[in-house]
Amino acid sequence: MSSARTAGDRAARVRFRRAVALMLMTLVLPGSAQLVAGNRQVGRVAMRIWIALVVGTFAALGLGMVWNGFAFWLVSDPRVLGLLRIVLMLLAVGWAALFMDAWRIGQPLTLSAQHRRAVVGVNGLLSLSVAGALLFGAHMVGVQRDFMVTMFGDGQVSSAHDGRFNVLLLGGDSGAGRWGLRPDSLTIASIDEETGRTVLISLPRNMASFPFAEGSVMDRQFPRGFDCDGCYLNGVSTWAQDHTDLFRRSDNPGVDATIMGVEGITGLEVNYWAMVNLEGFKDLVDAVGGVTLTVRAPIPVGGLGSDVTGYIQPGTRRLDGHDTLWFARAREGSDDYSRMARQKCVMNAMLQQVSPQVALRNFQSIAEASSEMLSTNIPSSEVDRFIDLALKARDQRVASLSLVPPLVNTADPDVDLIQDKVAGAIDKAEGDAPPPSRPKKKPQAVTGGSLGSLSEGYAANQADDVGSAC
Repeated sequence: MSSARTAGDRAARVRFRRAVALMLMTLVLPGSAQLVAGNRQVGRVAMRIWIALVVGTFAALGLGMVWNGFAFWLVSDPRVLGLLRIVLMLLAVGWAALFMDAWRIGQPLTLSAQHRRAVVGVNGLLSLSVAGALLFGAHMVGVQRDFMVTMFGDGQVSSAHDGRFNVLLLGGDSGAGRWGLRPDSLTIASIDEETGRTVLISLPRNMASFPFAEGSVMDRQFPRGFDCDGCYLNGVSTWAQDHTDLFRRSDNPGVDATIMGVEGITGLEVNYWAMVNLEGFKDLVDAVGGVTLTVRAPIPVGGLGSDVTGYIQPGTRRLDGHDTLWFARAREGSDDYSRMARQKCVMNAMLQQVSPQVALRNFQSIAEASSEMLSTNIPSSEVDRFIDLALKARDQRVASLSLVPPLVNTADPDVDLIQDKVAGAIDKAEGDAPPPSRPKKKPQAVTGGSLGSLSEGYAANQADDVGSAC
């Protein structure tokens, strides 16, 4: 009797180990359990699919490591992302079905009650873990796809002008897609199409009496320049929104009119534009874990129509989204031009400090924050190109030129001088300009939280290396 019980217990343990082994085989090599003990045709199909997926994944990873453009294309093309999402969902369902079939092949009804419960637990844990991981991956891919579709469109691709892409960055308090409010800041990021070397060219919002791009709609309306009473560069958008009948083919009359002004002032052709909602910007900074900035003087939080509720204290510190926003926008006790210098410092810090690793760790938060923060006409097909250029730019100095006093009289700008300075700054960034006759003195004064002063200029506004001027 004892021998029969022992033999029966031994057989039960063998059946239990077999059932567990079939599920572990399914975990390591989907289809192998069916190939050994079940429907061999199902097993062969599953294994072929699995091997093809593994080979394809390693091939894509290898190609992405040696050719960054391929990796950027994979993560930015909505069609590829949509296909990948479907593949992950089908894989989750199929793998879970293989686990259930492996449980069936293990003949659970022949097991003891204790072993049966254990097999059910192991099978549930494995199938839910694998399917859950794949479905979460599909969700993340879906987030990325939705971000690409929402953020970027299928607009016209624009070629580089004289080897550079010129992207107009507009900052304001309007939400994505709302252009009624005047932009607070206007900066052209002029980017070398090969090296990514970037020059930030900022225009003051209070520039007046400037020309528009020759032959443009605004040029025909203001042939002598934007010289009406109270007309400034940041008011062009509002004027265009009040005269939309002149821009019947435009989806964003305010932005298009502003571009006409920017092109007339700088002599540059703008390829694309991006509108940043400054209120949403703080969510992006929080999504990447903050940004490290050198605060050179107390920066007020609030003011100019509202109460000052506190100050960002001096020192090199990591600021959250709220404090970074006020560092960039505060004007209480300072002026527009010192604020423009601080904004340059924020742009440079974000470029240098947000690495691919940081972006990957905070991927979903960044995608959600960016969709609320940014509107742009950059086509989705060009996103991989600009990701590549941004990574190249991280390893180089960012130069800046601000068209502000004392260099430029904003009330009556010398457009020829401006265009010469813009061309010179770009030539210098590309290494084509002659070296300066004598080194410039580094400003010692601090005004409005920025190195320099209104009369002598702010260091970050006219710099070969913005990082060293911040």
